[in-house]
Amino acid sequence: MTYKEKAQDIYIQLQQGNLLEAFDRYYAENVTMTEPRGTRTGKAECRAYEEQFLSNIEAFHSLEINNVGSDEAKGTSFVESTMDVTFKGGHRAKMEQVAVQQWEGDHIVHERFYYDNAQ
Repeated sequence: MTYKEKAQDIYIQLQQGNLLEAFDRYYAENVTMTEPRGTRTGKAECRAYEEQFLSNIEAFHSLEINNVGSDEAKGTSFVESTMDVTFKGGHRAKMEQVAVQQWEGDHIVHERFYYDNAQ
């Protein structure tokens, strides 16, 4: 699989409700994840953050994959997506983001999320 295909597969898994399974398959033990709200390092810490995110969702309405691309020679991929969820407590949000992934072999070693943190 190319890095672009792997990135697409991650988001297809997310659409099917398999976030943690995709995380376990594609993320390296030494992964670093960075977003406007902070940075997490190591697979266990990053997975715990994803579990916490999921535990705050009351209803998952949709996930659109808007654009996917890669630089195969550099081991980099990106995914632009839009997610529509209702959080516990009733707040519904449409979240747009871009994730840029740096791969080593079959695993992501760094992922940076770009989104508007104003909400």
